[in-house]
Amino acid sequence: MTPVTPTTHRLPPIAAPASVHTEFLSASDAARLVARVGVVACLRQMVQALEADFARWNDFDKSARTAAHSAHGVIELMPVADAHDYAFKYVNGHPVNTQHGLPTVMAFGALADVATGAPRFVSELTLTTALRTAATSAMVARRLARPDSRCMALIGNGAQSEFQALAFLDLLGVRTLRLFDVDPAASAKLQRNLAPWLDQYGAEAVTVDSVQAAVQGADIVTTVTADKRNAVVLDARALAPGMHLNAVGGDCPGKTELAAEVLRRSSVFVEYEPQTRREGELQQMPADFAVTEFWRVLTGQAPGRVSPAQITLFDSVGFALEDYSALRTMQALGRQAGLLSAIELVPTLADPKDLFALLHPAAGVGRTVLHKVA
Repeated sequence: MTPVTPTTHRLPPIAAPASVHTEFLSASDAARLVARVGVVACLRQMVQALEADFARWNDFDKSARTAAHSAHGVIELMPVADAHDYAFKYVNGHPVNTQHGLPTVMAFGALADVATGAPRFVSELTLTTALRTAATSAMVARRLARPDSRCMALIGNGAQSEFQALAFLDLLGVRTLRLFDVDPAASAKLQRNLAPWLDQYGAEAVTVDSVQAAVQGADIVTTVTADKRNAVVLDARALAPGMHLNAVGGDCPGKTELAAEVLRRSSVFVEYEPQTRREGELQQMPADFAVTEFWRVLTGQAPGRVSPAQITLFDSVGFALEDYSALRTMQALGRQAGLLSAIELVPTLADPKDLFALLHPAAGVGRTVLHKVA
């Protein structure tokens, strides 16, 4: 028998080391970017991105976020991907952080290339999350609130309240804000920060001393409180025909804002049902309680508001697709403004099979590369 000579398949030699180019947007540069572009302009562009991405809902590989809960708060990881892009966000929620000089919510995230796994963009998402949450609220309310809605109650006047207020002032035509927070200093802070925009829109903000006073005459009610507990911020006595509820604060197991009767009397809309049933106001309700995923309203597959008297409720918990929309918006705006940096997040290897070569003295171990993208 003639011996068989094994066939060797050789890949063509690599002409030059391939490198991964990762763009980076820091917290300070994100603030500069939003200040330069304008917070309202950023909200508008984010809504456009959200609508485009929600309209192709079925293109995405979706899952509920993973969460690590403790007595102090929660830390979550939120992934989503389509055929081209992978995105994730790391985010926490620690209500007591403000007592230590830290934000309640801190976040960062990334976009990566599905074909290679290479990280293309890394960004702060603390400021960006507040923008995307407000943009999502406005996107949904434009299809669920009555078109003539002009008065909004804003219950919870903390870190996200300005963004919610501006989104509704600009994108829905709200002209009266009724503000309530258990901490009067929070409402005073919100009044100060909103003052220039109130003048611009010819709007008014009135601080009141109770939830009941806030919801009086309100067409839209936004709840965005921070306590990690099963609270009843709003009960059924607050409801009025035609009202739209934007429930933002109940966003993890054991954290709610609304009485169960509020849900029973409302038509409830959600982002991603499997996640909302575990984390949103829906955690109070039986598994067969009827809800509608918002993407179906956006694409015309399900009705939104069907009558002027209908009470609609958006049970908002925050979904990874929204962070994908926000990341690609901030990357595009950051490029246009020249505010992105380049970071060496992945090493460049002369031989991609020889990682150990990085430890040779000539490899320049310990280099840090950080420069602005031209």
